[in-house]
Order: sequence, then C-alpha cells, then structure tokens
Amino acid sequence: MLNTFSSVRQYLKFDLSRVIIDNIVFKLHYRWTFVLLLVATLLITSRQYIGEHIQCISDSVVAPVINTFCFFTPTFTVVRHMNNSALRNGAIFQPGIGPYNRNEDEIKRHAYYQWVPFVLFGQSLCFYLPHIAWKKWEGGRIKALVYGLRMVGLTKYLKHDSMRIGKLNIPSMAETEERVINIRRTMIDRMRLNQSWGAHLVFAEVLNLINLCIQIYWTNRFLGHQFLTLGIKVLRERWVDQMDALDVVFPKVTKCTFYKYGAAGSLQNHDTLCVMALNIMNEKIFTILWFWYSFLMIMTILGLLWRLLTLFFYKKVTFTKWALYWAKPGKLDESDVKSVIEKCNFSNWVFLFFLRTNLSEFLFQKVIYHLASEFPNDAIHDNDINDYRARSAVTASPGKYPQLDRLDTVDAPLLHHRAAAGATVAPTAPESSKDSATQLV
Repeated sequence: MLNTFSSVRQYLKFDLSRVIIDNIVFKLHYRWTFVLLLVATLLITSRQYIGEHIQCISDSVVAPVINTFCFFTPTFTVVRHMNNSALRNGAIFQPGIGPYNRNEDEIKRHAYYQWVPFVLFGQSLCFYLPHIAWKKWEGGRIKALVYGLRMVGLTKYLKHDSMRIGKLNIPSMAETEERVINIRRTMIDRMRLNQSWGAHLVFAEVLNLINLCIQIYWTNRFLGHQFLTLGIKVLRERWVDQMDALDVVFPKVTKCTFYKYGAAGSLQNHDTLCVMALNIMNEKIFTILWFWYSFLMIMTILGLLWRLLTLFFYKKVTFTKWALYWAKPGKLDESDVKSVIEKCNFSNWVFLFFLRTNLSEFLFQKVIYHLASEFPNDAIHDNDINDYRARSAVTASPGKYPQLDRLDTVDAPLLHHRAAAGATVAPTAPESSKDSATQLV
C-alpha cells in the first residue's frame, strides 16, 4: 500500500527550510485537497483493493465479454423499484432491481463510474492552479530574503563561520547582519513598487473560493444533482435498515442488456445483473469529499473575512501587533511598529506579515527597528528612499540628516525618529556597492 501512495508522499513532508508565502487556508486547497483527490484517484484505479470493477451474471455470454461490455456501456436501475416498501416486503432484493417493461418503465442510467478517476484527477489539478499562479506573481521575493534564516538563534555561537546541517544552513553573525541590510534595503525600495503584490494575493485567495464553488457545482452535476445534499442524507439515513441515498446514487447491483445475433440470424436479448464493486469505493470517496468540501468552504470564507479585516485595519497599530503576533509570537516595540505601518500601503503590510512569519523574533525586531529608523515621524518627509533623495537637497537643512551614502549602517541607525533633537551622528564609511537584494524589486 505504501508503494501505491509513494507518489503523494512528497506533498506531506515537513520541511523546516520551507519558506511560507501563504496561510493555512491556502494550504488546505493546494496541499491537503490536492493530496486527498490524488489518493482517491489512486484508490479507484487500483484493483488490488476492490478487485474487478464490475462482475456480470449471464447464462450464455462469456464472462469477460459481458463484463467489458457492461462496464463501457451504461448500466441502469428501474426507478419504480427504488422504494423501501418493496425492499422490506421481499418483492425486490436490491434497490432498483426487478422486472421491468422496456416500453413503459422509467430507468436511470449509470455511466459516471467510467469517468470517476478522470474527474478526481482533474479536480486535484484545479485546486493546485491558484497556488501556481500565486507563486508566479510572488516571484520568490520572500524566499530570496529569508531563506536560511530559520535557525538564526544559533548564529551567536558561529561568529564568522556558517554551518550546514542537512538542508538547513545556519548563517554566521556577519552573514546575518548582511542579510538584515538586504531585507531593510529591499523593503524600503519596494515601498512604492509593490502596489500589485497584495492585490495578487487577494485575487489568488478569491480564486480558491471560485474554484471550490465550481468543483462543488460540477460534482453535483456529475452525480445527477445528488451531491449537494449527500452528506446530510447519509447522516440521517445511513444507520437505518432501509434504502439510503448511497444506494440510490451508487447502486451496488445494476442491470445491463446485452444483444447478440443467434445462429439463425435473429437478435437475442440478454438481461444481466452486474455487481458494481467500484461503487463500494465511490460512495465512500464522495461522502468524504462532501464533508471535506463543506469544511473547506467554511475555512475559505473565514480566510477571506480575515483578509478583509487586514485590508481595512492594517493601519491600526493594535491590529498590526496582534496580527504579527498571530503570525509568530514575539514582542515588538509599539512605536517602531507605528513608524513603519504609517508608511506602508496594503501590499507593504502583507509583505511585512510574511517576513514576520518566516523570521525569528530576534531578527524581525531588528528589521523593524532599522526600518523605523529610516522613516522620520514627520509628514514633510516621505518614506520612499528615492523620493527622499530628491527632496533632501531642497528641504533638509545642513546637519539635520546624514548623507545618503551612509544609510546602510546597521549597528547605528541614522534617522531614528526618537533621537534627541540636535544629536550628531557618528560618520560611517561610504557604501561601496549596492546590495543584490535591491534587484528583487
């Protein structure tokens, strides 16, 4: 069995080095639902668990021939025999099975079982598509900044040497300081360049909801409009001694009519019974899917409500502190947070949220501290570094702000809004080269 499902193991691995670029609701779509549908597809296509998909009884037709014919040709049940009274009285032994008049009795054809593996596999791909789109729009920016910084708490023991343990790379203290510079520069330079980044995330999350609604609608059509109420009927009827919804939607015994020419050239009609072993698995798969889709719908709506809250309240300091704590617990300086979020638009705030999700408390505090130092708490001065470069020659008085070539100092932040008025800043060496992280914008 493990060999059968080995193809989906890679999606269930817990990877400490994985960079987080989405939330738990998003993962429920592209990871858990994707894996669930792949497992269901493998179960349906594996004969070792359910044997032959269909076995038909015929008096004079060779078994392999009638089995193949009835599997590829829709079988049927008789509608008037779908009643509990006849079943309890012993008039019929299976729902929908009994004598019928071809010209008068209404029949219900069953051909969906031929398409179940293709439908399940197609649905699994549909649930993965929004994730692919978001990864393309995100462009690997978060990973380029935070990859390898998960174990940064151990850097104080490494000093100038980094360490690699398996797939984990523990950076040295010097490398960590350089990465802080990268994150800070990139965040500042992106302040007006990532306007669509947050919109793409919201669109991808809405795509998850749209896709889920489409898959529920399509599954309902696929099962003859019986899927929407399937779970409720199962809970109400499954444990009573009578015909239930699963017997109607997934009949275990069906009828099949086989025609052939006799020795004299006359057309012969063979009425056969077919045992649908495949439907034993189908009924359980689609029942589980009903409950899973219901749970997923609730979680997706809650996720979009959360996104709506972030859209309206991301400028609130209290909300931001709570949101960042929820992303990863840790204390943050309220004045530093306020200085940063006042200069952020929604896309910047989302970018900051994912930075917090992937960085340790120690490192994120340092990033926030140095970001806050770049933003004067003054309406005259803009947070964008390029705009500040243009304004400084006109608005800045001599000695009020340091030279722009000194903005990369990490150990002594230069524009700290809490510094005493008139305080001087120690000179630092000019920046020798631009950091590669600015190329991510």
